[in-house]
Amino acid sequence: MSLDTGGSAVTIGAFDGVHRGHQEVLGHLKREAEARGLSTTVITFEPLPGEFLFPEKAPPRLMTFREKFCALEALGINHLLCLRFNDDLRTMSPRAFVERIFVDGLNARYIAFGDDFRFGKERAGDLAFTESLASDFGYEVVPTSTYDVAGERVSSTRIRSVLLEADFDAAADLLGRPFQLSGKVLKGKQLGRQIGSPTANIALKRVKSPLHGVYAVRVKGAGMMDALGVANVGVRPTVNDGTLANLEVHLFDFTRDIYGERLEVEFMTKLRDEKKFDSLDSLKAAIARDQASAREWHAANPA
Repeated sequence: MSLDTGGSAVTIGAFDGVHRGHQEVLGHLKREAEARGLSTTVITFEPLPGEFLFPEKAPPRLMTFREKFCALEALGINHLLCLRFNDDLRTMSPRAFVERIFVDGLNARYIAFGDDFRFGKERAGDLAFTESLASDFGYEVVPTSTYDVAGERVSSTRIRSVLLEADFDAAADLLGRPFQLSGKVLKGKQLGRQIGSPTANIALKRVKSPLHGVYAVRVKGAGMMDALGVANVGVRPTVNDGTLANLEVHLFDFTRDIYGERLEVEFMTKLRDEKKFDSLDSLKAAIARDQASAREWHAANPA
């Protein structure tokens, strides 16, 4: 993504998932920017406002920041401004927000966001407030429209709901691509290897995961394309203290060292919920059943 050198067409929001609704907004922004000779800028936050204000109640992310960056870049967005969400930003007056960020920071000439988005102290800033300052600062403001699939608005909340139901076809329809989790393979405690089922331990970099359980998966990365396997997503209740989300993938018929490589894991079907076992022997037997079930599913559903 390149930095702006002239005026900007700007939108703002969480953009979690960069789903089809977001893609519609971004497509609109790109068309309007091109017509005006402007660059495109997306403003987002780290942490997301809900994570800062209500960390225990905040929903699981569909994307890490890295994944979001890559998705926006792939869609041709010129510039991503990530604001650190903290008390200073939360208590900034709406006018100061508009002046410092939209105007002085980005030289905004075209601003588009939803009429449900709020910013600034006591969430007093909104579309109407931004529009009230348009003549003062010389920009244009337009609302973004919602995008429906099957008669319902596409939203990150709706995608989380279908993921909880393991409806990956519906998730792909809403996202515009298959749902996946990605990350770098880390060295773990080597427990999988000790019990005869070596796994790639992938750092999710999130406290909560939108998925929990055991799944048949396809994997890309480290020179692989659609490698077959089985994955566990959750907190590993038999061997872990249950504090952080974890992704472990067992790749079938695979022995190569891939520590440090980035993998993209696409989820195909859910095999079972995560469960705590009384012993490692019970866990080992369950893993063997999971691998057999995943192999059977893959055999019946070739790519």
